[in-house]
Amino acid sequence: MQRLIALFSLFFFLSPGVVMAETTLADSVDALAPQIDARVLEWRRYFHEHPELSNREFNTAKVITKALEDMGMEVWKDVAHTGVVGILKGGKPGPIVAIRADIDALPVEEVNDLPFRSVARGEYRGADTGVMHACGHDTHIALGLGAAAIFAELREQVPGTIMFIFQPAEEGAPEGEEGGAFLMLKEGLFERMKPDAIYGLHVWSAGNAGEITYRSGPLMASADGFQIDIYGRQTHASRPWGGIDPIVTAAQVVMGLQTIASRQVNVTKAPSVVSVGRINGGIRGNIIPDHVEMLGTVRAFDPAMREDIKRRVEHTAKTIAESQGARAEIKWEFGYPVTINEPALTERSVKVLNKVVGAEHVSQSDLITGAEDFSFFQQQVPGFYFFLGATPVGQDASMAPSNHSPMFFVDESTLPVGLKALAGLVAERLENP
Repeated sequence: MQRLIALFSLFFFLSPGVVMAETTLADSVDALAPQIDARVLEWRRYFHEHPELSNREFNTAKVITKALEDMGMEVWKDVAHTGVVGILKGGKPGPIVAIRADIDALPVEEVNDLPFRSVARGEYRGADTGVMHACGHDTHIALGLGAAAIFAELREQVPGTIMFIFQPAEEGAPEGEEGGAFLMLKEGLFERMKPDAIYGLHVWSAGNAGEITYRSGPLMASADGFQIDIYGRQTHASRPWGGIDPIVTAAQVVMGLQTIASRQVNVTKAPSVVSVGRINGGIRGNIIPDHVEMLGTVRAFDPAMREDIKRRVEHTAKTIAESQGARAEIKWEFGYPVTINEPALTERSVKVLNKVVGAEHVSQSDLITGAEDFSFFQQQVPGFYFFLGATPVGQDASMAPSNHSPMFFVDESTLPVGLKALAGLVAERLENP
């Protein structure tokens, strides 16, 4: 009887009419991810305790490099100063997919009471400062390395190549230096190897742990800084008619700039922000100076509108100044472009997220007026960027200390969710090119 059962079983297995279920890469990723969680937690705590400022991430890069090399990857070092790129070539032919993780910290002194609290110091604009991963990039590094560890274990099952891009200086390069995604691309990263798609995420306190938010199309704004110098003619404040008052002129310019977003551009197409954050002029209350300096920012969600607003800012400042007999000069510091999630990639990515973490934990984000240099990568290849909640479940996320705060806190229960989401997106893209 046993021999008969064995023969029947063999026939059943070999019968051409019977199709055995094949384990997909996504299934393997989902099964392996929990085994990597402990390593992700360890990496996250190490990098949190040892943060480094933009373009100064020397130890961070060294640790990342060692981890990737231990996984058997080809590693490109010193990309855009301190960037690291790990290359995993799978056992099967297929597309090239990239994951990006930013690695720099901020000049912020941590006040959280954690066993791995940062006590690091650094130099920022010539001054000694505390250094903290106050924006969660320590978490991004850990999740990037966690995804690398998963796919390194599954290398022979991987159909294609994965680029693990650990990018420095997302928070902005020091004055007088270049850095970040822009410099990586300028140095030819995507000329050396260009992915078919790129993924990135950001932990943030405005969401609870384990919750994911996304948006198709424009997600985060472009960010451009401006400096407007108003030149008048100095006089005593008791006889203002004897000069040209740049302070009054600057006040009129501020009010004029507010009409750009509210009256001059199509608010039904996309929102925009024009803000003046600093005005500096004069030294005494009874002296009208000859010069006022104004600093501000422009945020937009449409590339064409971004250019249009720039033109309107210049026109408004110059014509108002001329009407008062003064002169205005404008300097621009063009920052990050609009972060735009490619619609088709977003659609398929959301299906993966719904499956991996549950549709009840995935929702659409509002537009975000913050900026992100992941957008430079998205200008070159289709990209999908999403947010991972960091505030403990049960707490009001709207009241949590924001990213960049010395009290910014990441609930580590969100790490397994982020790892499964990030690795799951890559697996789906590789298997369905």
